[in-house]
Amino acid sequence: MAEKYTFKVNGCERTVEVDADTLLIDVLREDLQLTGTKRGCDNYTCGACTVILNGKAVKSCRTTMDKVQGGEVITVEGVSNGKELHPVQKALVDSGAIQCGFCTPGIVTELVALFDNNPDADEDAILKALNKHLCRCTGYEAIKDGALLAKQLIKERQR
Repeated sequence: MAEKYTFKVNGCERTVEVDADTLLIDVLREDLQLTGTKRGCDNYTCGACTVILNGKAVKSCRTTMDKVQGGEVITVEGVSNGKELHPVQKALVDSGAIQCGFCTPGIVTELVALFDNNPDADEDAILKALNKHLCRCTGYEAIKDGALLAKQLIKERQR
């Protein structure tokens, strides 16, 4: 039975009427037309669907709407400041970590959540976060380099 769920998405309050077990990815992509979040594997392993829910990186392909009620979701569309890229986005571009771009939205939101919660994340913490994502194009070294550059850019921005 459909119920109303109200939550913030990228700073804007939204209400949808769906079943409690409806997946967040379906609401984002189909109901709200936020297609930056990608549907990849449908078995919780690739990380392409990662968004930030209440400050934590979550896989939207396994997050049901009953867990979203009253919460705050940030998708890849919501991490930049207008036309100014978030430091994570800029660093991934500058390090050559973006090839086909399919996995990129999930990696961006994962790293944004990581650095929001732990600006001093060391390389082990970064690699642990990136371990939740599959990329077929870059070979991961450029992604790791981008994450380390993002950490540096975030530190510089905080000064």
